[in-house]
Amino acid sequence: MSFIASTIANVVSTIINSWVFKQGHTDESKRLIGRKKEIPNARVFISDRSQEPDLSLAEKLYESLTKAKYQVFMAHKSLKVGDKWPQRLDEEINACDYFLVIFSPQSANSEMIMEEVRRAKELRDGRKNRKPVILPILVNCEMNSLNHDLRGYLYGIQYLKWRSPDDTSPILQQILEKLLEQGDTTSLEATVEALPLIEPIQINPDTRPSPAAEPELPPGKPTDIYIERPPIEQQCYDAILNPNTALIRIKAPQLMGKTKLMARILYRAREQNYRTVPLSFQLAEEKIFTDKDLFLRWFCGSISRQLRLPNKVADYWDDNFTSNDNCTVYFEDYLLAQINCPLVLALDRVDRIFPHTPIASDFFALLRVWNENLNNSEIWKKLRLILVYSTEVYIDLGFYQSPFNVGLPIELPDFNLDQVRALAKQCQLDWDDSKLEPLIGIVGGHPYLLRLAFDRLAKNDMNLEQLLETAPTDKGIYGEHLRRLLWKLEQYPELTDAMRTVLATNNAVKLEKMQAFKLNSMGLVNLQGSNEGTVRCNLYRQYFTKTLELFNE
Repeated sequence: MSFIASTIANVVSTIINSWVFKQGHTDESKRLIGRKKEIPNARVFISDRSQEPDLSLAEKLYESLTKAKYQVFMAHKSLKVGDKWPQRLDEEINACDYFLVIFSPQSANSEMIMEEVRRAKELRDGRKNRKPVILPILVNCEMNSLNHDLRGYLYGIQYLKWRSPDDTSPILQQILEKLLEQGDTTSLEATVEALPLIEPIQINPDTRPSPAAEPELPPGKPTDIYIERPPIEQQCYDAILNPNTALIRIKAPQLMGKTKLMARILYRAREQNYRTVPLSFQLAEEKIFTDKDLFLRWFCGSISRQLRLPNKVADYWDDNFTSNDNCTVYFEDYLLAQINCPLVLALDRVDRIFPHTPIASDFFALLRVWNENLNNSEIWKKLRLILVYSTEVYIDLGFYQSPFNVGLPIELPDFNLDQVRALAKQCQLDWDDSKLEPLIGIVGGHPYLLRLAFDRLAKNDMNLEQLLETAPTDKGIYGEHLRRLLWKLEQYPELTDAMRTVLATNNAVKLEKMQAFKLNSMGLVNLQGSNEGTVRCNLYRQYFTKTLELFNE
């Protein structure tokens, strides 16, 4: 690992040296390139999990780049006692020129790394200079070990992969040659054409969906674990095969299993020889949501690609008609006409469209029209829709323009006791209710939190008493999960204040509409009545009561 770490540090140092040189736009700045301290240094953010094998590599990178006078941030090296780390992370990611993220089998499912990557990509997509440049480094780690969320965030971004030290020299040569050829330093990713791309989630039609391709499971999971919530699954299977239903709406907070359920519905459809296309709006760059025409072109092109059909958007787009008309014609005259079986289009993370009101209003009205077309058109009977989202639909669509009041509505609940028992058994834990009840008392029926606990306890490296004692702390098994939620809260002061209000009482609290929906989407509160919120579980009550009080001092 020390050899690889040293080589990567040299690669990064060389790349950033090249960047600094090319950013010197005057002859004077070029003459001064050797005198590093007189030239503004690139800022580097290193995202890693402070455990081996990541730690040795990250520390070597940090030491090498710091000695070279670059401004380097790495959390466990740079944070000081008393720092408000959520604000500091935001500041450092916002200011960095390069975002280096290290993935290993031990860190590929880190929630904090995932949130850091999400934030870096969000900044990059929203800036003209495309910074920070994102450089993923995979060490002893396969691409398919990245979960669905990370594969979405890193879609289209090249990565460095070390299978052995023998790979170092050719990869370094490729990067430097491309930089010299292109003379373009605005995006490192655009210059490394020879390196492989991370592809979006693909589900093998010949095998049952694997949880490894989905975001709701912790590391080290068996691939066959799935807990049904009867009658939800059977209702979905029946609906997707029924042309009169044609639309399924799956809503639940984050980490409740929405994408897993979607994958199983698609699997059932493929068993009937249907064509299926899963499309996550997480894949779309932020600029896609700035223009309706651009958005619908991207949408049509993405569906074409997944159907392995040539992209003919330009042929069907006519400026004399609206974007919605063009999109409809593209589906009716081209996509649906090219297939002789039903097509299931599963749209994940559709709530990402909600804040973009002009696009949301027209796009969702378009989906409603398509759904109604099945009553008077044979070709539209081929189309089945699945909409997956995390929050209430807070945009005003109008009753007859909304797809969210038709079809089969599915809202995923927490696990009940029978389902918790089934999950424990599938995790190889032969527990009676006397052991399950204390854990349920702290995390409720939260599928993800239960699974994290069962997975850890099945390894026999801690007992239930130890787990419960440290659970609401940064050092417990939920530490990363809790810190990620805290960081997201701290990015929105109004949500932090709303969460404090909910924590102040055991009763339901009336919340402002948007605050209620966002806290519920994050999974922090349950909603009842008219936007009245209660804390989701005792784990969140204990941790955030203490932490938000400290951060308020």
